Amino acid sequence: MQSPAHRSSHICSSGIWSVATVCLCLKVFNFCAFLVQGFGVSHPYPWQGIVEVLLEVRLILDFFYFKGAYFNFWKTLNWLEGIASEFGVRGYPTIKLLKGDLAYNYRGPRTKDDIIEFANRVAGPLIRPLPSQHMFEHVQKRHRVLFVYVGGESPLKEKYIEVASELIVYTYFFSASEDVLPEYVTLPELPAVVVFKDGTYFVYDEYEDGDLSSWINRERFQGYLNVDGFTLYELGDTGKLVAIAVIDDKNSSLEHTRLKSIIQEVARDYRDHFHRDFQFGHMDGNDYINSLLMDDLTIPTIVVLNTSNQQYFLPDRHIENTEDMVQFINSILDGTAEAQGGDGVLQRIKRIIYDAKSTVVSVFKSSPLLGCFLFGLPLGVISIMCYGICTADTDGGVDEHETAKKENSDRELTDEGSEEEQEEEKNENYTELSDGDLKQKDLSEKKKD
Repeated sequence: MQSPAHRSSHICSSGIWSVATVCLCLKVFNFCAFLVQGFGVSHPYPWQGIVEVLLEVRLILDFFYFKGAYFNFWKTLNWLEGIASEFGVRGYPTIKLLKGDLAYNYRGPRTKDDIIEFANRVAGPLIRPLPSQHMFEHVQKRHRVLFVYVGGESPLKEKYIEVASELIVYTYFFSASEDVLPEYVTLPELPAVVVFKDGTYFVYDEYEDGDLSSWINRERFQGYLNVDGFTLYELGDTGKLVAIAVIDDKNSSLEHTRLKSIIQEVARDYRDHFHRDFQFGHMDGNDYINSLLMDDLTIPTIVVLNTSNQQYFLPDRHIENTEDMVQFINSILDGTAEAQGGDGVLQRIKRIIYDAKSTVVSVFKSSPLLGCFLFGLPLGVISIMCYGICTADTDGGVDEHETAKKENSDRELTDEGSEEEQEEEKNENYTELSDGDLKQKDLSEKKKD
């Protein structure tokens, strides 16, 4: 009997060209991942995305297999539309975890560790209890952001459980009694929801922070982040502006380290002023940010992104210190800073042109011969067709003109010939008449004689 890992390897190697949907079920953890690969996606080749994800799925299979889990791994070819409709699949490839009547989407990095961590987090209980201080310290060391409900049964706990069922895909949720918390934690009242991060803690206040779900969604990130594409995608749900120092991590020059330090200082020292509206971090390299902004930013630099409407802000002068950065942020908040980009019609047209240009350039960079074939062959065929059409029209027009001219000449010659024939007939008739008159005249003269 084939092992589950061997079966997954068989699908990856022999079925990859025809697989439309792949379903992975881990029965012990009640974990199902639907990897749906369609055509016309953003990959240069239609099978590239599913190959990458299936390789990670095989690693996950191996991981759980060695832990003694039982698997059932199969592929489907005929019910893609039914799967997509049933589970609301709109993007490709998609990973979903089914738990009871709920289906959770995985939106993190496509790596083995991240997918396994997602499976363990969502498959477990929504609220994990912390019965002792030792357990609390152990969990706090493992998680950079820790949400804890403190207290007994209350409407706040019911709301906390409701929010946890929605946001468990992003972070863990815990509960504890007050005596389990560290001694430095002081709560104004019970029950309470506390978040531990950045070496300190913050207590949820319904009057100041608003809805609990919105507060947790904002606070589930550290004050300062190493920003990448997946992080920016998740930050879009928070409604915050993202202030990023775009630097080269491998470059240890003063300018690169200075901008990074400025962002870190603002995130730490001005949290009370800006944490509701801004998220701070740095990004390594400018390739992703250039493609996002359709611009060419020179690193090191600072850019502030509005992920909700795709606008961005650039400082109008060089950022020398923390005060300059604070002044730049305040100018954004009061509306005096100039916003660039956006999601208007012109920007969408620009995006289409930019994406097309980027695709062509990337194809030629990766494989010049393939690029020449993909783009040269259609252009050559179209050019030949256009040349043939234009040439055929020109020759046809000349031939028609010459034919019409020839017909007109023939008609003129025919008309001239007809006139000459008529004159000859008239002359002949006149001659015949003249001969007849002469004969009659001779006869009359003879009679007189």
